[in-house]
Amino acid sequence: MNIDEIINTLKTTFHQPLNDGEQRKIVFWFDKDQEFVDYIDGVIIENVKIQKLTEGNSFYTKYLLEEEDPASHYLIYTTQDMGTEDNWLLDILLYSKSFYADKISLIMNELKIDASLRSVVKKYEKFFGNKDRLHKFKAFDIITFSEETIELAIMSALCNLKSPDFEDVVKVILMDNLNDNENKYLDLIGKFFDIHVFWKYVSERYGFEQSKPTLKGLFLHLTVSALSHTVEERHLSLIKNYIATRNKSNAFVFIDHWMHHKTDYHVYDELAEMAEKEIKLADIVNQIPVEEFKTADTFPYFDKAIIIYIANSLDARLEDYGEYIKLINLRRAKHFYDKYQSIYEALYYTVKMFEFYKKYSLGIPKAQALDMFRAYVNEYHQMDTYYRKFYVAYDNETNSEILKKLKVMVENLYTNWYTGELSSHWSAAVHDEMKTSWMIPGVQNQKDFYRSFVAPKLHQGDRVFVIISDALRYEIAAELSDKLNSETKGACEIQPLLGVIPSVTKLGMASLLPHKNLEIDLNGRVLIDGKSSSGMENRIEILQAAVAESVAVHFQELFAMNKAGRRESFKGKKLIYIYHDSIDAMGDKATTEIYTFTAAEKAIEEIYNIIKIIRDDLSGTNIFVTADHGFVYQREALEESDKIEKEGIHAFEIKRRYLLSQDTGEKSGLLDIRLDSLIQNEHHITAYVPKATIRFKMQGSGVNYVHGGASLQEIVVPLIQFKNIRSGQKNSREIEKVDVKLTNTTRKITNSLFNLTFFQTEKVEDKRVPRTVKIYMVDENDGVISNEETIICDRTSDKPEERTFKLRFALKSIPYDKNGKYYLITKDDETNVIVEKILFTINLGIVSDFDF
Repeated sequence: MNIDEIINTLKTTFHQPLNDGEQRKIVFWFDKDQEFVDYIDGVIIENVKIQKLTEGNSFYTKYLLEEEDPASHYLIYTTQDMGTEDNWLLDILLYSKSFYADKISLIMNELKIDASLRSVVKKYEKFFGNKDRLHKFKAFDIITFSEETIELAIMSALCNLKSPDFEDVVKVILMDNLNDNENKYLDLIGKFFDIHVFWKYVSERYGFEQSKPTLKGLFLHLTVSALSHTVEERHLSLIKNYIATRNKSNAFVFIDHWMHHKTDYHVYDELAEMAEKEIKLADIVNQIPVEEFKTADTFPYFDKAIIIYIANSLDARLEDYGEYIKLINLRRAKHFYDKYQSIYEALYYTVKMFEFYKKYSLGIPKAQALDMFRAYVNEYHQMDTYYRKFYVAYDNETNSEILKKLKVMVENLYTNWYTGELSSHWSAAVHDEMKTSWMIPGVQNQKDFYRSFVAPKLHQGDRVFVIISDALRYEIAAELSDKLNSETKGACEIQPLLGVIPSVTKLGMASLLPHKNLEIDLNGRVLIDGKSSSGMENRIEILQAAVAESVAVHFQELFAMNKAGRRESFKGKKLIYIYHDSIDAMGDKATTEIYTFTAAEKAIEEIYNIIKIIRDDLSGTNIFVTADHGFVYQREALEESDKIEKEGIHAFEIKRRYLLSQDTGEKSGLLDIRLDSLIQNEHHITAYVPKATIRFKMQGSGVNYVHGGASLQEIVVPLIQFKNIRSGQKNSREIEKVDVKLTNTTRKITNSLFNLTFFQTEKVEDKRVPRTVKIYMVDENDGVISNEETIICDRTSDKPEERTFKLRFALKSIPYDKNGKYYLITKDDETNVIVEKILFTINLGIVSDFDF
């Protein structure tokens, strides 16, 4: 090191601000090897006096510093050993700074490391011999040094961390490679640190004590130790050697933090799959009751085991459906739920179907038409929703053997039982009550939609928007209605209309337009007051004949416009019809009917967005959503028994689910429905529809998705009335997330393992929407000191006990100040906003891993 570098270093030292109580700076320059004795006379530092120490001037130097010149800055140069007891300057030395001109000393001086730690820096001289590594170390900006902080900083710098953290050091190393010989960070630690010191830290922090430690062994140790927090150790006897005997909670918190990291969890998931095979976890879990591992979350196999357990239980007709639902809900807050989400959802809706079946184990009751219609609206339609939701999930995991097994159960429940019984009883009610007059007392008819709902609004001077979604089945609209109620400020109501027969687009769409008379000619055309109702141009003409300021558009046109374009297009319009057709466009083609339920999910989002556009861009407040008809759909191929011949009837139009004829009279297996109550029936047309959900035998494919018949799924037409309510208006209610509160009254933690209970204060309904929170403990510097738990607050029950959550936490095995401040953090998972911060004290006494 040359003299210029030394002078610059000394200048930097003297130019630093004075510390509290410091009047000046005195620096002793030790040059035991007399390397710079010839240079000292040429050293000049502004505002600093230089005194050379000799064997005979120690007392004078003391007198000089303390009496003659007690105010100036001094550099004391010496080649002597100053540690002797008869040293006159020993007291001054104690409160001054020491400077050494060798490389280690300069490094320590640059980093402001005290001379007492010289041996530590010397030990890792190879690390500090590189500018980049030195820069990383310095960037940590450590204020107080010790042997531990230096070693931790070195390891953190070698692992490219932004701040010193041994937990992150271990994670970075494990993420790189579990093969010690191929791990680049372990190699760097071996070259520029000390591999044995690294393993010493691992042992102290995580209780990993092996004569020949390996990274793979460490990962198994950490994961199995973490597992032992949620599965009793008596069940883990085959892998007990991997369980820490001390500081076990550190392993649990380490794994928990890794699993919850927003990006690094992917690597953990891969390693966990490897580890569970290594320890043969499946053999262990398969010997344990599900109750003993239902909260375990360290390995993905636990979710597989729970899924298999529920599926096998359903297959064995074990009817603990409520417990299966609780189990699925419990797993939703666990780490690997996302990996198996589609399977869990398919499982959930299968359980719900079995629940429905159990409720009607004596059969769906026969009843009059009105009672059956109302029962479908109030309850039965849920079975159609469960079936639809099952296949939405199923289509995301079509190769899953579990789902293939569930599919057999689902088809048996839905196709062989539910639709069979429901449609058979409904057909009998139609036969007895509705063949000659297509109406149900107390139920609004679809053909009266405009007269009963739209016209009164227009007469009041209101602007009206009508969204007509082709094949929007009632159960799909019910889901849309719930979404609108919970996610918008508007008020939303849904009611059923009795759809037309045949339940086809041309007649359903016509019945929703303003009209005096509907007619079907012998070519099958539907006429409104003598004019064709087919196509957008004809519909606009019919609308404008009733209301001059009218317009009709396809929803894709609306989506293609910008806000200004929309306002211009609908400026001055009093009546706007918007046609939507995502479901029917997909289902009505043989090549795409398999995607019918996917299209239904898409339709809900599209209609929701249409309403947002009407509300936000067009200032619309009165919105109706309805449909032309519903549909019947089953995924499995139809049997021959599901089809019927059309022999003996002269028909001028025939489709899968109906035919139109001027013939009259009953035909075996068919319902003959006179259309006099629906249309101006000059041609005396009768609609023949197969009973239940039977199809007519016809050439061609595309038989699974059908409509046109008289089943409840086809003729219960939804009508949603949405009224936009702005903030501040009468009846305005803001959308609020439900709240969650800690119920424990004590604010003192006395054990490293502890339970806390939380309560969802309101049930989810209307404008009170679900909230997901993350909960964990931090110190006063916001350092996380515990595992993290998740609560999904979406309970809809009135019962408080069903809105209660009991969580288990583990604290890191570190020293805690009984007078320090620690906080329980509850953070909204969507917004990352802290919704509650509760002060706790921690007094563990002897740190313990035991939970009494």
